[in-house]
Amino acid sequence: MILSLGQARALAHAAMTGVGHSEREAEVIADHLIDCELRGLAFGGLSRAVSVVERIQATAAARQPIGVERETPVSAAIDGGDQVGYLVAQQATELAIAKARTSGVAVIGARNTWYTGMFSYYLEQVTAAGFLGMAAGSGAHIVAPHGGSQARFGTNPIAFGFPTSGSPVIWDIGTSSVMLGEVLQRHREGRPLDAGHAFDADGCPTQDPVAALFGGAFTVWGGHKGSGLALVVQLLGMACGAATAPHGVSDCGFLLMVVDPGLFTDADDFRRRAADYAELLRATRPTDAERPVRVPFERSAAERERRRARGTIEVSDDVCTALSNAASPTLGAR
Repeated sequence: MILSLGQARALAHAAMTGVGHSEREAEVIADHLIDCELRGLAFGGLSRAVSVVERIQATAAARQPIGVERETPVSAAIDGGDQVGYLVAQQATELAIAKARTSGVAVIGARNTWYTGMFSYYLEQVTAAGFLGMAAGSGAHIVAPHGGSQARFGTNPIAFGFPTSGSPVIWDIGTSSVMLGEVLQRHREGRPLDAGHAFDADGCPTQDPVAALFGGAFTVWGGHKGSGLALVVQLLGMACGAATAPHGVSDCGFLLMVVDPGLFTDADDFRRRAADYAELLRATRPTDAERPVRVPFERSAAERERRRARGTIEVSDDVCTALSNAASPTLGAR
């Protein structure tokens, strides 16, 4: 189904209010989801909204208010109240930026949340404020370490962002070979996983999303180096108070560090030099003349502008139907 951007946003917003979010909360969530769609990450867009709806409807306990458990001038520990991470991480980002403006540095840790989305979404805000940042998030055990076939990590994304005098440099990756949202999307669409991305419960390679999700595991990205990075991210999430092995879609950890480069050097000069360095990377002689060297984040930013200009996105009929059903007032709200 082809939807205008306004229709897609309205659908996401209505589905979120349909499962109990306030108008403002729904706006925050919908903006993140539509940004995923615009950047070509459909598995994190309206398809993910279906997963949010399903998770809320399957949860008996009411979500609690997001709260700051402890705080200093440069830090805060947030209890997410079992709220979706789009809300928790957004609050953490706004708090971190405010603290960094006052103190030059901020470290915010959050727990008891889930589905935090694209970390680059938050780092765009951090870099727009003139700061550099690092975000890391732990989750339930669904990824096997290098050399193993049993789940011990989450998909464990990590991201870094740097302000420049031009476009920001943002590197945002998951440490698994495939992200959970993509797996769920493939399951809904009846498509197999790529070879080499998953094991079943017996440790045998599988391309069946269900076999991997229930008792199996996904492979780690980057061999032993990616496995080590995934380990670090899991520990960072645990340092935020998140569970060592959260059960299901729950209690993810989220850590955000924000630093003013002006603590170390002239901030304007750094941004100029960072922009020059990015240009130097682009000017690298490519190994394939048809594929010039790119700076991280450029592809998705360009795709976002292209789709904004087009004004429409394509969404599967099943996803549209599920979200329309969630938006129905007969479903009630928690």
